[in-house]
Amino acid sequence: MATQTSSCTGATLLQPISDIINLPLDQVNFVVCQLFALLTAVWFRLYLHPSKTSPFIRHVVATLLGFYLALFCFGWYALHFLVQSGLSYSIMVFTGLEHMHKYCFVVALGYLSFCQVTRVYVFDSGMYTADFTGPMMVITQKITSLAFEIHDGLAKKEEQLTPSQKYLAVRRMPNLLEYLSYNCNFMGILAGPSCSYKDYMAFIEGSGYQPRHLEVNGKENGKHSHKHSEPSPKNDVISKLCTCAISLAVYLCLCTVIPVERSIDDGFISSTPFHLQVIYLYVAMLALRPKYYFVWTLADAINNAAGFGFNGYNKDGSPRWDLVSNLRILDIEFSTSFKMFLDNWNIQTALWLKRVCYERCPINPTAATFILSAMWHGVYPGYYLTFLTGIAMTMAARALRHNIRPYFQGSESHKRIYDVITWAGTEVAISYTVVPFVLLGVGPSLKFYRSWYYCIHLLCLVLVLALPVRSRHQRANQQQDGQQKDGLQANNLQAEHIVSNHSPTDNNCNSCGHEKAT
Repeated sequence: MATQTSSCTGATLLQPISDIINLPLDQVNFVVCQLFALLTAVWFRLYLHPSKTSPFIRHVVATLLGFYLALFCFGWYALHFLVQSGLSYSIMVFTGLEHMHKYCFVVALGYLSFCQVTRVYVFDSGMYTADFTGPMMVITQKITSLAFEIHDGLAKKEEQLTPSQKYLAVRRMPNLLEYLSYNCNFMGILAGPSCSYKDYMAFIEGSGYQPRHLEVNGKENGKHSHKHSEPSPKNDVISKLCTCAISLAVYLCLCTVIPVERSIDDGFISSTPFHLQVIYLYVAMLALRPKYYFVWTLADAINNAAGFGFNGYNKDGSPRWDLVSNLRILDIEFSTSFKMFLDNWNIQTALWLKRVCYERCPINPTAATFILSAMWHGVYPGYYLTFLTGIAMTMAARALRHNIRPYFQGSESHKRIYDVITWAGTEVAISYTVVPFVLLGVGPSLKFYRSWYYCIHLLCLVLVLALPVRSRHQRANQQQDGQQKDGLQANNLQAEHIVSNHSPTDNNCNSCGHEKAT
């Protein structure tokens, strides 16, 4: 246990609890701080409600509590949060709007990478022990997102923006307090999730329950509240806390019983049939995911308990509290495509990648997005192997879907067969892809891929070369042409309808009310 104490850079107040439950002190600090943040969030919503308290007070309290939690967990390493935010804010204020977003992107991501390199290769504190770069990853998302949103709002014309960019555009430079509150508030300082600046300010100012235009799964979606009373997050918070408890119990029971590392054990490889290796890998990866379910769902519950995260109403009239949710567990576990898995896993990071990279990169946005994701995650070689493999997986899955899926849409039974096959294929492909993400090193990762004879890599190569797939611009042009064709057909039908229902002697069309041309 002495190793745990020395490796934790935060407070040692909870060391006795760490000794009793035999968990590293930094993990104990993290969980206790998140539970403290949950209770504080309830107090914040009830006693510092926007109807009772000014935005200034809410900003101050949220920021100070965030810094306190950061210091408790990471000690003076938490100063990196201030340095990164301060450098980026200086760039926003003192550089021109035309290139400010690019400078902020380079500085924020560069500072994060510098801290990741020094932590791993200089101080060698391990992957999870006192990992102060975890919160910096979320702060980097917020810094760069806000920089692009300010650029969109102050340096671009309306016609140059997409609908979502128009909604997210920031028309006023935030002051320092607003900026620090957005980056380092107690609700998201330890585990996020990221969010847009406008949504956060709406929460602080108390306007977050008004109708607004949002994105769901990367698609435009209008949310219109049909109720005027402020919805309560109680049921959603309780439900998410139950999910956290189940996820934590499953992870603690299975994580040591079914380790991923066994997949590269020589004895296991030589004595286990290949089909059983595939099943073992799937179960091992399945056992790892509850750790993320616990962390992200707890973070979501904290934000909801504070009153942040309202996202309109469901069809049955119940409030939705998924504005800053980071995952949809059932959609992940039953995903039938690589894209569906990625769309429902780490949702806020996927939105960040889409908004700052995919939508704006003129050359091969898919590859650029995966590379940026690898750089953002850290400097372990396994991250790059995972995301480079992900590029091939995405291209192959896209080609397979465009060429094969139409043959299974003729009947419901064929659709179900297609869904079962694609679910199994997706789970194997995801597990295969993320093994280096878990093993981290080049040697272990390549040893695993060799044991599988790089079979899925080769299959992806064959699919990409053999099956044609249209580029993003071609798909967009075809969709636009289709819309124009549909519009033309609709106009023709309307004209035929008008002509056929007009009597030569009538001045008005009885069936549709159109006035006859004279």
